[in-house]
Amino acid sequence: MNRELIFLRTFAAATAIGILTIGSMSFKKSGNRKFTEIDVERINIVEKDGTVKMVITNVAKFPNGNTLINNRPTNENRKKRSGMLFFNEDGIECGGFIYDGQKNEKGHSSGLSLTYDQYDGDQVMQLLTQDYQKGDKRYVSSSLAFNDRPAKESQLKTAEIMKELDALGQKDPKAMEEKIKAYEAQGLIGGVPRIMLGKTRSQNNGLFLFDDKGKPKAMFYVDKENHAKLDFFDDNGNVIASFPEKK
Repeated sequence: MNRELIFLRTFAAATAIGILTIGSMSFKKSGNRKFTEIDVERINIVEKDGTVKMVITNVAKFPNGNTLINNRPTNENRKKRSGMLFFNEDGIECGGFIYDGQKNEKGHSSGLSLTYDQYDGDQVMQLLTQDYQKGDKRYVSSSLAFNDRPAKESQLKTAEIMKELDALGQKDPKAMEEKIKAYEAQGLIGGVPRIMLGKTRSQNNGLFLFDDKGKPKAMFYVDKENHAKLDFFDDNGNVIASFPEKK
């Protein structure tokens, strides 16, 4: 009986040592691991110091709300979608790529967005496609847009301000509007389009230019009747010059 116990203990110890040795050797093996196919819900690309530089994720694991990345909160008002988020060397979100598409009771809705952000701010460049259908009518718009952002903008401060404005708007909408103007004057929130190249919802294809307040100033486009046009606008949005001239 004692001999059997000694044998079993020796065998168990030898087996454990063998497993540890094989496991240790496999982890120390140099070179890249190769996979023919892999299924995964989320991948975090990190630097050696642990800083997250990119997140590739499905819808369920898309970070928002109470999720912390690089010890910073993520945008809690953002809809969850499959795609990627980019982060700079300071661990601040600096852009992303998202997409979705599904049928609904009215038809379908789909879209794609690739954005790059101002440092510690919101997007200054966006590649955007929207495609939705209501009944028998289908609307498709695609554009490359460049925006101006406030000089003093920061993501954490903007999130704080948005919460304040949301709470104020539920009690006093007029006070909220005044507060928005005050924050915009301080350069803390805002942002306006400056250049847009692409196809609008009204089916005009062309180049659209805006002033520093986001108001249209010039458009060179082909309309849905295939007429080429060049229009210029005043500060009130009225056409002040057009080529070819209307007859």
